Amino acid sequence: MSLMLGFDFGTGGVRVGLFDLERRAIIATAERTYETRHPHPGWAEQSAWDWWDALGAACRDTMERAGNPTVSAISLATTASTVVACRADGTPLRPALLWMDCRAGAEAARTAHPHPVMTQSGGSDAAEWLVPKAMWLATHEPDVYAAADVICECLDWLNFRLTGAWAGSRMNATCKWNYDGKERRFHPELYEAFGAPGLGRRLPARIIPVGAPIERLSAAAAAHLGLGTQRPVVAQGGIDAHIGLLGADTMDPGKLLMIGGTSVVHLFHLADERPLPGFWGPYPHALVDGLWLVEAGQVSAGSVLSWLSNTIFQLDIGGTHRLIEAASQLPPTNSGLLTLDYFMGNRTPYRDPLLRGAILGLSLGHDRPALYRSAVDGVALASANVVARARELDVPIERIVSAGGYAKNPLWLRATVDAIGLPVQMAAEENLTIVGTAAAAATSIGLFPDLREAAAAVARDGSLIEPDPSMHAHFAEELHRYREATDRLRPLLHELARQETRAAGPLPVQQREKDTLDARAY
Repeated sequence: MSLMLGFDFGTGGVRVGLFDLERRAIIATAERTYETRHPHPGWAEQSAWDWWDALGAACRDTMERAGNPTVSAISLATTASTVVACRADGTPLRPALLWMDCRAGAEAARTAHPHPVMTQSGGSDAAEWLVPKAMWLATHEPDVYAAADVICECLDWLNFRLTGAWAGSRMNATCKWNYDGKERRFHPELYEAFGAPGLGRRLPARIIPVGAPIERLSAAAAAHLGLGTQRPVVAQGGIDAHIGLLGADTMDPGKLLMIGGTSVVHLFHLADERPLPGFWGPYPHALVDGLWLVEAGQVSAGSVLSWLSNTIFQLDIGGTHRLIEAASQLPPTNSGLLTLDYFMGNRTPYRDPLLRGAILGLSLGHDRPALYRSAVDGVALASANVVARARELDVPIERIVSAGGYAKNPLWLRATVDAIGLPVQMAAEENLTIVGTAAAAATSIGLFPDLREAAAAVARDGSLIEPDPSMHAHFAEELHRYREATDRLRPLLHELARQETRAAGPLPVQQREKDTLDARAY
């Protein structure tokens, strides 16, 4: 029995899974959560030490549930652009800037540059990415920036904790760091021009592809994970949703992977390089050689629904399920409401961090189910907007595979399929990221010659969801309103976002808490 240990670090917690290659299934799992802090509007921070503690606890639980079996290899996937500034020994200097943190909007605007490598990210970087966040640190926290030996992502920091080796993922570097995927190198002069002096020497210098071995697990890390004396190989992973391409076996052009969660990510490959305005990429060789990876998505999706049910309505899990059921009974065609999902800006197709959310058409006759239904439809329309824009740019979409939060919210799934108007194949495993890490881990120890064969060996299809033609017609009309409302409200939403930023006042001295004081030995 060949068991791969996969770690999926999401926004709110880590999921650990043991994947059995022979059974093509996750046979044991466990989860742990960690806290996100929002010290200012648009900011989001986490403690790197919290990730490490959660990882150890969840892995020990997983191993115990499975009877402490032998693990062949390990791989991780994490949220992209969750940025850590630390010492060479891994000691963080401040809380990590979470992927959804959009404080670096002004810095992102300055990354519009004619350098050829910038064509790989559509001409500029997003506010969420590592480079604008490093620029922000250099400007607003110069003491932290100067003291940082390493500026990296959550993935790199965790892999260092596991192996003692700094190694960046070619996927993350190409997609988020302006690494030149064609020439396989950094361009430090670009970072200098952006206002992040010395960033090139602070990034992990060793860049290796997904599925390549990093090092064996250290003895200290093995003890922390509950693996005893086992020292399996740690394989390079990548971005959580992107690793799902392996779990879904959707790496070929014409296949689209759509993963719903806190955000929604849409991923596909092109056979050749060509511009796709409004999308991120195409990134050369980011996952596999010879293909161009394209990324799209929504910054806030499931988080909008959670904000409404948990924060605004203050419902517990049972109350949220009852709300979803009540909203499901409402006909979506005559509510008079329209929700825009830009609560943390827009990633695709507007590439606009200053867009903000809105609920339009409110009256005293609207209740909780009506508001929730409108929010679900608004998030679904945002997905439809991405797919419609891709098709307008002649991107072939022959098959859509989906997984993630949709499986827990049937109303959201149904609305998304109807809004897109194309069949959606649900994956048999809800967590495609863990399945994808299993493919990467197995490749690293030679069980498969390449990632393509590994993906074919681990993926399993689930149910096929067909769109309702009449509902799609309704959503097609709503999409016109969604786009029109975005165009008309953009100047006002920008002004409100700027007011929000000004209201935050002067930047405080960051509380370093245990990220600075708890210098734990590796």
